[in-house]
Amino acid sequence: MNELVRRHTTLTGADVEWLHNLVSEWQLLSDLSFADLVLWIPTWDGIRYVSVAQMRPNTGPTSYQDDMVGHLVPRGRRPLLDAAFDEGRIVREGDPEWREEVPVRVESIPVRREGKVLGVIARNTNLLTVRTPSRLELTYLQSASDLAQMIAAGSFPFPGVEQADMDAAPRVGDGLIRVDADGIVTYASPNALSAYHRLGLTTDLVGSHLGRATAELAPPSRSAVHEALVKLASGWAPRQTEVEAQGGVVTLRAIPLKPKGTLTGSLVLCRDVTELRRRDRELMTKDATIREIHHRVKNNLQTVAALLRLQSRRMESEAGRAALDEAVRRVGSIAIVHETLSQALDEQVAFDEIADRVLAMVMELSQDGRVATRRTGSFGILSAEVATPLSMVLTELLQNALEHAFGPTASGNLEVSALRGRAPATGMGWSDSWNGGAKPEEYLLITVQDDGRGMPEGFDPKTAGNLGLQIVRTLATGELGGTFDMVAGPNGGTKVVLEIPVR
Repeated sequence: MNELVRRHTTLTGADVEWLHNLVSEWQLLSDLSFADLVLWIPTWDGIRYVSVAQMRPNTGPTSYQDDMVGHLVPRGRRPLLDAAFDEGRIVREGDPEWREEVPVRVESIPVRREGKVLGVIARNTNLLTVRTPSRLELTYLQSASDLAQMIAAGSFPFPGVEQADMDAAPRVGDGLIRVDADGIVTYASPNALSAYHRLGLTTDLVGSHLGRATAELAPPSRSAVHEALVKLASGWAPRQTEVEAQGGVVTLRAIPLKPKGTLTGSLVLCRDVTELRRRDRELMTKDATIREIHHRVKNNLQTVAALLRLQSRRMESEAGRAALDEAVRRVGSIAIVHETLSQALDEQVAFDEIADRVLAMVMELSQDGRVATRRTGSFGILSAEVATPLSMVLTELLQNALEHAFGPTASGNLEVSALRGRAPATGMGWSDSWNGGAKPEEYLLITVQDDGRGMPEGFDPKTAGNLGLQIVRTLATGELGGTFDMVAGPNGGTKVVLEIPVR
């Protein structure tokens, strides 16, 4: 719509926003009318109309088999459009049109904002299945007529009222209740009655005051809450709420009808969302349970790390103490991931924070600051199944660099970089065994580079190395399904390159 309006018309930003609000609500008018809606806007030169939006009904057959958006028609070809736009009134005169052997009744509704007619809604009703209307259909049509008059008067959509979430809002077919200006129910559809029976209603709604009847079904609470519920259910203002009683949950949406400027009644749409809310609560309970599990795993891992640290202090062997300290850091890196997952709403984590904490934890080996570290790039959001082994890989690589690249006294620089993209950035290539040889849609390129003493002569990173490098190779190529290599840095030192597929 924005592109069509910008290209063909001179409407202002506020006018376009009004049209967007109208289009977000006009499924209601289409369903109540059993008719297709097409929004026509005059072009900047005033000699044509351009269709910028279209809606088909959920309650009846369509009148248009083709998409009408973007069509241009000259003034004079459709007299009803001209009359509605020029005179600012709803135009229903004229005989039905025949489209592909289907009779179609065409009506034109001017769209007004602050006294200015912005365009015209063409309401097209397929008459092929016309029959004697039922009470339900008569109520629909009367409500549609009231809404059309409000659109022509510029009072719908409701100015200054936040638009309802149309995905969550009840629709016409979910349940419809018509109340008069005093809040008395004059008609309730079968679906609406079923929804209220779910709340515990044992009588008919017709003839009762909807607001008071709804408040009586709700559990006892503060009087102010009940008073607000009475007003909302009575349709005095455009509002939406949920009512829960007797184990049932019903969404209510009130739409005041003011076809001639004064309140003549209201539409109250309702939907039984009991099963939906039950599933939502189950998901919330499941998510809370998963977060609690991550929290407890983190606590247990921290306890294990504390026990290993105590054991390390009692060791007399330097080699044994160093091995236990390495184990403490390995356990700590996994604990960091579980701590992050315990605070997340799903099994996804922002790995940059984990990488920074792992870097800080490993750098405790160099408390005098002789090795300067930094992280560049972003790892992005990773799943838990990738984050956990990746944190261990990063821990081993950083620890290995501090121990072997610089030694106990040397100083230098250590950099961790991350690059995320759609195709591998290095020439190392992917393993042919990955997904039958197919490359993943997205990858993560990680480099750990130092300017230390470099690799020993004849060192083979694919087979040689200590336990830490064995862990890196196993996790990187096995669990993470990526590639791992160590090469000489461009300015000395060692460069470790990891390519990991991200699903």
